Amino acid sequence: MHDNLKELLAAGADDAIAISAPGRAALTHAGLRRHIDETIGTLNRFGIGRNDRVAIVLNNGPEMASCFVACASGVTSAPLNPAYRADEFEFYLSDLHAKALIVEKASHSPAIDVARKLGVRILDLVVDAGVPAGSFRLQPRDDAPSRVAAEGGHSRPDDVSMVLHTSGTTSRPKIVPLSQRNLAASAQNIRATLKFTAADCGLNIMPLFHIHGLIAGVLAPLSAGSQVFCTPGFNALKFFGWMDEAKPTWYTAVPTMHQAIVGRAPKNVEVIRRHPLRFLRSSSSSMPPQVIKELEETFGAPLIEAYGMTEATHQMASNPLPPAARKPGTVGRAAGPEVAIMLDGKLLASGETGEIVIRGPNVTRGYENNPNANAEGFHDGWFRTGDQGVMDAEGYISITGRLKEIINRGGEKVSPREVDELLMDHPAVGQVVTFAMPHPKLGEEVAAAVVLRDGAAVTERELQDFVGRRAADYKVPKKILFMEEIPKGATGKLQRIGLAKKLGLE
Repeated sequence: MHDNLKELLAAGADDAIAISAPGRAALTHAGLRRHIDETIGTLNRFGIGRNDRVAIVLNNGPEMASCFVACASGVTSAPLNPAYRADEFEFYLSDLHAKALIVEKASHSPAIDVARKLGVRILDLVVDAGVPAGSFRLQPRDDAPSRVAAEGGHSRPDDVSMVLHTSGTTSRPKIVPLSQRNLAASAQNIRATLKFTAADCGLNIMPLFHIHGLIAGVLAPLSAGSQVFCTPGFNALKFFGWMDEAKPTWYTAVPTMHQAIVGRAPKNVEVIRRHPLRFLRSSSSSMPPQVIKELEETFGAPLIEAYGMTEATHQMASNPLPPAARKPGTVGRAAGPEVAIMLDGKLLASGETGEIVIRGPNVTRGYENNPNANAEGFHDGWFRTGDQGVMDAEGYISITGRLKEIINRGGEKVSPREVDELLMDHPAVGQVVTFAMPHPKLGEEVAAAVVLRDGAAVTERELQDFVGRRAADYKVPKKILFMEEIPKGATGKLQRIGLAKKLGLE
């Protein structure tokens, strides 16, 4: 096992393609390695070295991918969502103690004015005409004198390679520092699970400010010497055109993206036939078994559902590739770290429900400057995921709910995922998210937001009766909202916490 990115990224053959993009010349693995060395050298000359934080605010695409890999290799990368507003950038740049900010040369991001206000150096990313996808140079926006960084060159295994914030749906976002060792371990775990080879090409549609896209979409395949085709971000209307250009062997996405893709698949049968996939991958939130079946029938390939989170540098568990068994409705078996079920500090036997806990070389050592969160988040060397689950006798893990998302209806505990799956069995329902809404006497009541399939019609009462015939009365949503689209977070995930307030039910 490699414990640093320099060794990890040495696998690709010099002339094999590493990074490609729509309508662009490709960058080889030799070119990528050379580009990483040059970028680290440039940053060092600007006085930025190992463990210095560099915020990256770039749109999705090949330069975002290569900039992340280069920064993660020699400094501390801090990818941020380009859609943030000024107040959000001020929070993140301050909280990170960013030493520099990388933006596109023509960018007018509010991050730029915030960086000036905070005294953070601004570096423009310049893409010269005709260069391969992912190639760029960095130049400072100011003429401030630079002193060469004292701690330069490639980072060491225990240096911090990336910092990300947790989503902070119920509390102030927490900083998760991830070391070179963490990133290298996770990339190799994913590479082994998915059996990546140099012959693979991944069609990346995931945002590259999020752990899923950065590690599973970019770093893991590059570590196997394969190709990453970098799109400008998810667009269901362009997906099959990109598929024709990229000729991918796989892609990874969140469930809402998969659902949009499968909805357009009937018009693109020939594209799918021309470019058969080895597998599809889903992570970041639970995938309804009904959609798994539809995707596998559409693409004629297995859908591999995985379980990840930022604190684990993404992957914790995964369903295996054939011929091993996939179990829809589970997130598979431990796929890298050790995984166990714990209750009141004690590890449980198979079949017993408790909190999912993990430990291993891909797991962060702890939140930054947050002793309270570390005291709550770790127990006896295990990281507490906050997810409730059960492991069967074969080691397959079923998530029964996010502990903070479990609906407490007057003492009756309701798993929103269970209600999601009941509603998804109705032929009129295309998407659903079940969530808690306030109730004056019970504390919380069950509610659901539903998107109907094209041309379908059903009433709230009919859906309530449908659930009521299959589950106890207390699990039946007392309020069902019909929507054109369900509100999602920045990465496309459905967010249950705070949804009642967002939809005006508080």
